[in-house]
Amino acid sequence: MKISELAEGLKGSEIIKIAGEVNALKAKGEVVYNQTIGDFDSNTFPIPTALKDAIIKAYDNNLTNYPQANGMEVLRKNVSKYLAKHLGLEYSENEILISGGARPLIYAAYQTILDIDDTVLYPVPSWNNDAYTYLSRNKAVVVETNAANKFMPTAAELKPHIKNVNLVALCSPLNPTGTTFKKVDLLEISQLIVEENRRREALNLKPLYVLYDQIYWQLTYGETKHFNPVELVSKMRDYTIFIDGISKAFAATGVRVGWAFGPIHVISKMKAMLSHIGAWSPKPEQMATAEFLENTTAVSNYLSQIKIDLHSHLVTFFDGFQALKKSGYPVNAIEPEAALYLTVQFDLLGKTTSDGKKLQSIQDVTSYLLTEAKLAIVPFYAFGTASDSNWFRLSVGTAKAEEISLIFDLLEKALQKLS
Repeated sequence: MKISELAEGLKGSEIIKIAGEVNALKAKGEVVYNQTIGDFDSNTFPIPTALKDAIIKAYDNNLTNYPQANGMEVLRKNVSKYLAKHLGLEYSENEILISGGARPLIYAAYQTILDIDDTVLYPVPSWNNDAYTYLSRNKAVVVETNAANKFMPTAAELKPHIKNVNLVALCSPLNPTGTTFKKVDLLEISQLIVEENRRREALNLKPLYVLYDQIYWQLTYGETKHFNPVELVSKMRDYTIFIDGISKAFAATGVRVGWAFGPIHVISKMKAMLSHIGAWSPKPEQMATAEFLENTTAVSNYLSQIKIDLHSHLVTFFDGFQALKKSGYPVNAIEPEAALYLTVQFDLLGKTTSDGKKLQSIQDVTSYLLTEAKLAIVPFYAFGTASDSNWFRLSVGTAKAEEISLIFDLLEKALQKLS
């Protein structure tokens, strides 16, 4: 039975494959600590009460017909005010597009900006850029970043490719690493984009755009500060499409309210694109989000608490890995800066298990950690890196504080069995 080449060639999610192994172990009655998914345990991290109440009220008021194609005007206006207040970014309601989470917006941006066989430049590890590039029938230039720079790309790494690409896809705070751009690095990248666009304008060429995914920007910890291209180089306003929403900062992954904002000629075409797909956020959730964003006290209180809780989880995991490293085990972790992810390293390739099996691939390492330590995490090759990268993403949104010590007890026992 023939189907399209596009559908045939689409790769399955590595996280879903790992989930299959997790479910198989659970079916046997085993306890598994599943730190793979970038989501929250909604009992541990429920959405804000004020948001929940507003959603229920909107349904009680029967606000269940079609929303406006680009999002309810009251929500777009309140997002505009929220961006101006918290980020100093001035975008009108007509430069903002609401959708059912971030994914349709990213897809629409690719489809709006890129022609078939155009080229996307993106660093790895990064989330899903390979899939969006494939679905848009584009070419890819992939830049593999390194641990020394906390897996964030630099202008020097991007510059050799910049004249030959049509879109640069960036994310900060970064999924999967939980790390962020340093101001100087993002400034240099932004200056590079502006310089390249001056060259293209002189030749009457299509501009080079930046897709800037900042969905985690409100979840930064300690001295970490979030930066964006437009605040650093004002001319980047002409070339930057932002991806944002409530999914992560308010643990509202299932509520499905996201927004994009950027140059109006791009946003209006993205609106037209999505209007044919019907990727709207539900009207009650939109109206509730509009009300919630104006509730300054509820927003501030919720963000303060979730940041304390997530950071506590991240630091506890980080300290645990540092203790294992100090004890001589071949593990490491990068200090968390943002989001709900910890970047961890297991240098286990070539090690032999107690039953004589050699760990010959990162898949072997991932499976060993799952079966012996009952710990499910995602290898960086699932985010586009080389298949032998020994770095992993550990997500804490589903972790329970009282279980973290148990995880490290099991992990140390599993590491002790290797030779």
